[in-house]
Amino acid sequence: MPLAKPHPSIADYRDHLLLLKAWLGPIESWLAGFADGPQDPRTLTPLRRLPLIESDLAHDAIAGLSERTNDARPRALPRAHGDNPAYRWGVCYVVEGSQLGGAVLYKRLHAQLAPHPLRYLAGNGEPVGPRWHRFVQGLQQDVMEDAAVLSACEGVRHAFDSLLELLPHSSRDAGGVFTDHA
Repeated sequence: MPLAKPHPSIADYRDHLLLLKAWLGPIESWLAGFADGPQDPRTLTPLRRLPLIESDLAHDAIAGLSERTNDARPRALPRAHGDNPAYRWGVCYVVEGSQLGGAVLYKRLHAQLAPHPLRYLAGNGEPVGPRWHRFVQGLQQDVMEDAAVLSACEGVRHAFDSLLELLPHSSRDAGGVFTDHA
């Protein structure tokens, strides 16, 4: 991932945002078609992350950088499981969990990459802990049967795989293992 470098730059943040935009775009539009499971507004307030990414990409600190073409092409998540709430809980587990990592990155990078506000990493200023706890509570209530757990695990795997496939091949070593110097 672009921000995995020891001292990432604002260009690395731009590359991180472009990667996440390619990954989250199809996921967010797909999830918007549901109102049950993790998309039930009684469980979690709907949160669109793409506007935060777009806002960060439009910030002067990034807009002034030379153009970079994002050749990352998202892999569609398998539609065979699309209407299965447990599968979507799994996909959302990866998306919601990434926000916890974003909060850690924000603490580490906000001074280094100032004056950029890093809205995406900051979660637009909303604390991620309480949202994560509500998410986990909903997951535990909805995904209890063995078949549902298997579907959720498949959603997790597909969400991670779709993100990892967007990383350039140069970020993998000769054995296909992902390295932190992408």
